[in-house]
Amino acid sequence: MTSLLGPASRAEPAVLRVMTWNIRTGGRDRDGPDRRELVARVITEQRPDVLALQELGGLDVAGLASGVGLRPFVARSWLGQPVALLVAPRWPVLAAAPVRRPFHHAAQRVVVSTDAGPLTVLGTHLDPYSGTRRLVEAGWAVAALRPRHDGLALLAGDLNTLDPYAGHADQVGRLPPAYRRRHLRRDGRTVETRAVARLLAAGLVDLGADAGPTVPTAHGGAEFADMRLDYLLATPTLATHLTHVGVLRTPHTDHASDHYPLLADFALTPPLPG
Repeated sequence: MTSLLGPASRAEPAVLRVMTWNIRTGGRDRDGPDRRELVARVITEQRPDVLALQELGGLDVAGLASGVGLRPFVARSWLGQPVALLVAPRWPVLAAAPVRRPFHHAAQRVVVSTDAGPLTVLGTHLDPYSGTRRLVEAGWAVAALRPRHDGLALLAGDLNTLDPYAGHADQVGRLPPAYRRRHLRRDGRTVETRAVARLLAAGLVDLGADAGPTVPTAHGGAEFADMRLDYLLATPTLATHLTHVGVLRTPHTDHASDHYPLLADFALTPPLPG
C-alpha cells in the first residue's frame, strides 16, 4: 500500500490526491532564498485535489492558489502562522470554515462532495513547543472533524508530534537541548506522543505509518533529527479507498522547504452531475 511517490503520474483519473506540506515561513526565508516559485512548481507537478498547507505567514495564498489552479480556504492564526486547504475546481465544496479554537497556529475544515459521499478534511498545524498544548489541540481537532467509523474524514497537517508506535529516544537524543524539550514529557525522559495517540484513540488510521521521515530536508532543519512530524489520518472507511501513500522526496522538495510533502491517493471521483 505504501509507495515512494515521484512526479505526478496517474494510471487513471479516478483518483483523489491529497497532499499536506509545511512550506516554512510562507516559502520565503528572512535571510535566505525565496522558495515560492519552487513550492508552486512542486504543487503543479503533483496536481493535488486537496492540498493542506502550513506556515503561510506573509504569503499571498490567493495568488499561489490561482497560479496552481486551486481554490483557497484560509484559517488565520491566533499566535503563529495561517494554514489553508486548497481544493481543485472539479470537487464541489459543500462547506468550509476555520475551527474557532485558539490553536497556536490554526485549523481549517472543508467538506467536499465525492462519489462515495461527503469527505470532511481538516488541515491543521499543532503547537511546536508544548506537548500538553498539542494534546489539547488534538482534542479540538477531533471535535471539529467529528470522525465516524462509516464516514469519510481526513486530518492532514504538521502535528509536531512523534508517533506512539516505537521508541524515539535516539532521534530525540540527537537534538540540541532547546529542541529536545519539545519532544519530551515533563519528566525529561518520556517521549511526547500523546497528541497523535489521542487522534488514534478517536478511531483514525495513520496512513503514513510506514512512509518514513518527513523532516529534515537538504534546505535545513536544525530543530529536527530524522522524524515523521507530518500526518494523514483517516477514518477506517476512507482508508479502504487508499491506493498509494508516500513522502515526496525529489530534487525540488529537497530545497523547497524544511519539510517534505506527504501525499495519498484515494479511489474516489467527483459526484456525477445532477
